[in-house]
Amino acid sequence: MPVVLYSPGANASRAYGTGVVEELASRGYAVVTVDHPYDAAVVEFPGGRVEAGAELTDFAKAVDVRVADVRFVLDSLPSLEEKLPGRNGKPLFDLARIGMFGHSLGGAATSSAMYADPRIKAGLGLDGAVFGKVAQSGLDRPYMVVDTDGKGGMATNPTLRTFWDGLRGWRLNVTLKGAAHNSFGDDVLLIPMSAEPLGLGKEQLEEVVGTIPAERALAFQRAYPPAFFEQHLRGRPQALLRGPSAAFPEVSYRR
Repeated sequence: MPVVLYSPGANASRAYGTGVVEELASRGYAVVTVDHPYDAAVVEFPGGRVEAGAELTDFAKAVDVRVADVRFVLDSLPSLEEKLPGRNGKPLFDLARIGMFGHSLGGAATSSAMYADPRIKAGLGLDGAVFGKVAQSGLDRPYMVVDTDGKGGMATNPTLRTFWDGLRGWRLNVTLKGAAHNSFGDDVLLIPMSAEPLGLGKEQLEEVVGTIPAERALAFQRAYPPAFFEQHLRGRPQALLRGPSAAFPEVSYRR
């Protein structure tokens, strides 16, 4: 089965992407979610040692560390597979078909990991920034930029535009109208549920998760990343990636 790696946002947990990860797994992908030690909210190591993350200040350095994490994970996949039950001696992971996606800093880690490691054949960034050499050099493999109308989107982020202009393979930019930075991942559902105990008013809440209804944001997550990987890891063309869809009127397209 094809392999997809997931990298969460800064100081977040891999668990925050459970909705989209479950969707990909249900479609027959081996999804490997990565917690980045000392960046992630908390990581428990084998043996029970627990390390909490520190507030990040140098995001470019954090991306470099994440890239090293991702390459370690890729190197570990063959030995990990050997430990899985039910293989009957047959390979489960198709290591010739590896993709990656991430949210926010995880999106930055995705583009930089693709630049550093050709084993990653296709990547998708969910409202992610871009750091390092890949920002100027671009990529020659399929990449999908998902952004919002907010401060980190294509319209207002010159580094992201430079990266976009340097994409030489298949590319697509979709903007989710009404979304904000935390509309991608389980936060779009969890944060509104916690708004009252957190003391978040309507304006503060909209700044975090936007005005898009949670069910629409979740529907986007369950449709677009799987469509991207179906097309670029399995070679199955997806109508959803060709242009506007009546099922998703809140999505605009740019090539």
